[in-house]
Amino acid sequence: MRSVYWENGQVMLIDQRLLPAEFVVAGFGSVDAVAAAIRDMVVRGAPAIGATGAYAMALAAYASPAVDRDSLLADLRAAKAVLDAARPTAVNLSWATARMLALAAHTVLPNVDDLRSALLAEADAIADEDVKINRRMGFHGAALIADGANLLHHCNTGALATVDFGTALGVIFACHEQGKQIHVWVDETRPRLQGARLTAWELMQRGIPMHLIADNAAGHLLRTGQVDAVIFGADRVAANGDVANKIGTYKLAVVARENGIPVYAVVPTSTVDLNLADGDAIPIEERAADEVTHIEGVAIAPA
Repeated sequence: MRSVYWENGQVMLIDQRLLPAEFVVAGFGSVDAVAAAIRDMVVRGAPAIGATGAYAMALAAYASPAVDRDSLLADLRAAKAVLDAARPTAVNLSWATARMLALAAHTVLPNVDDLRSALLAEADAIADEDVKINRRMGFHGAALIADGANLLHHCNTGALATVDFGTALGVIFACHEQGKQIHVWVDETRPRLQGARLTAWELMQRGIPMHLIADNAAGHLLRTGQVDAVIFGADRVAANGDVANKIGTYKLAVVARENGIPVYAVVPTSTVDLNLADGDAIPIEERAADEVTHIEGVAIAPA
């Protein structure tokens, strides 16, 4: 099933905070509720956040009492501001909300109810496009991966991080579908443990051989020839190719380069921000300290 979809006037999301212990799909009926879900990482992964933002813009249109285009546009602009602030690093979010706002501003329809329907159709299109793009990236990327390869993956980039299939994990899934015998080293990905909780779970669901490793074990594996390639996604890519991704990605890339191991970032064009010259201009989200000192609400370090 998809990680985000529209049902009965709500944005439906797999609550990724609960995985792998529980699989829960929750509905969100307001822009503020969706923004909180993005901020609290009910949904995460740049492409999934983008699709969620698009559906939230449709939600804003249906919630708006506007009877004319200008009033509806004002409400949509307000919704976009709330949504874009929820996760500033992932450019897919502002890309999707901008696409929705542009459609509302430039589409000529008889009345605002028709425009509301058009906005929901556009959100569906954004979600459908994501799945198609992910499959294309997956099979293009699989051509770079040799049969028998050992891959090191960081964070989570699978169906949970997108609408479906995935970006970097999509390459791994495509290899598996082609019958390639591959093995994946899964970084636990502190502090939110997206690798341990989500990537390991997705790989196990598909029967792909994997081992979960502590983040700090990656350097040893790279140095001793146990990794053939490092693969991950991205939250944003600047015009010069600089990549911003989950914390720890830079360290992996540097160590891989020092050991002659290729590194692949698998990203859709919606993740590329041509307005930023280089990575220094990418806004980096800073999250709460208790994400480091606590796991599942249990203190693991002095505060």
